[in-house]
Amino acid sequence: MRVLLVGAGGVGTAVTRIAARRPFFDLMVVADYDPARAEAAVTAVGDDRFRAERVDAGDEAAVAALLARHGCDVLLNATDPRFVMPLFRAARKAGASYLDMAMSLSRPHPERPYEECGVKLGDEQFALAGEWEEAGALALVGMGVEPGLSDVFARYAADELFDEIEEIGIRDGANLTVDGYDFAPSFSIWTTIEECLNPPVVYEKGRGWFTTAPFSEPEVFDFPDGIGPVECVNVEHEEVLLVPRWVDARRVTFKYGLGREFIETLKTLHLLGLDRTSPVTVPGADGPVAVSPRDVVAASLPDPATLGERMRGKTCAGTWVRGVKDGQPREVYLYHVVDNEWSMAEYGCQAVVWQTALNPVVALELLATGGWSGSGVLGPEAFPARPFLDLLTEYGSPWGLREQ
Repeated sequence: MRVLLVGAGGVGTAVTRIAARRPFFDLMVVADYDPARAEAAVTAVGDDRFRAERVDAGDEAAVAALLARHGCDVLLNATDPRFVMPLFRAARKAGASYLDMAMSLSRPHPERPYEECGVKLGDEQFALAGEWEEAGALALVGMGVEPGLSDVFARYAADELFDEIEEIGIRDGANLTVDGYDFAPSFSIWTTIEECLNPPVVYEKGRGWFTTAPFSEPEVFDFPDGIGPVECVNVEHEEVLLVPRWVDARRVTFKYGLGREFIETLKTLHLLGLDRTSPVTVPGADGPVAVSPRDVVAASLPDPATLGERMRGKTCAGTWVRGVKDGQPREVYLYHVVDNEWSMAEYGCQAVVWQTALNPVVALELLATGGWSGSGVLGPEAFPARPFLDLLTEYGSPWGLREQ
């Protein structure tokens, strides 16, 4: 397997450090708009299977040419969601498989944003599914941790733990703190704003997909491994759009443990218009400059990839499932916990970016070895779960199951 990894930020760098320990690929080209970041990621692993390149992720022709020049048969997208569609199209143009960790962006319904869906996450990609299937090519979408591992858990629950599923709820929580910062998100603030301030999507069988207000339906969820109770709220996320396509459940939700202070900060950014992506014109030394308010917010905060030495605690991604097995009610939580102290000592990566990066590497290995195969635009739950979970454990990062 020959891989083009686009994006050498925190997650992309973690991908290289995880993949360097595995033998399933022959080449991984690490490409970034900033060539210094790509070079740094490659130099750190000290493995001649890695090469650094510069590429603009928004330039489809350049990405397709880079795939062809290195003979890459798969593109792994580790950029933010703005670049999903150009990279998705570039992979198809070059005849390469495609993997991402976040799907094409949504657009709220113009008149009823908190009741009806507009353009949903992934709609642009699924609109081209026939083209991929006809070509016998695979686009594996939403293959990070959430979405990604959480979807694998949903498939595992359907295949092995339940006869009927009433509800699948992704529940994400952490007790992470960052020394010296009052506000320092552990993941991309650009992506966090996108998913937290957009109308959350809920799925119900018979009704389909619909939306609610941001931060709706608060609940306290008790997370394992010492994290404890965290208030979780509805957030827009890909699992709600992916799981019902392949797993039979009456209701699917995603709730994120944000915390009251984080929610109030996001509400303030929205109130001030600082969550907007459309440019505003501001004075500059050489005249007016057009800038995106959200990009300014992101540039004003520390890079999450650099916070590992200051972070303390654990992060948990998981899937709560309620239903029936052998005529009896059952409720379980399938989960994956990463301790930041461990991930920093073992890989030099903070817990959240490492946990995100782990899962596409596992998926790449399954595709390389034939453990997973398929064509079209497919989510993680379209594949058997057991091979993935077994390989995840082999990577030294086991998962857990708690009867509720």
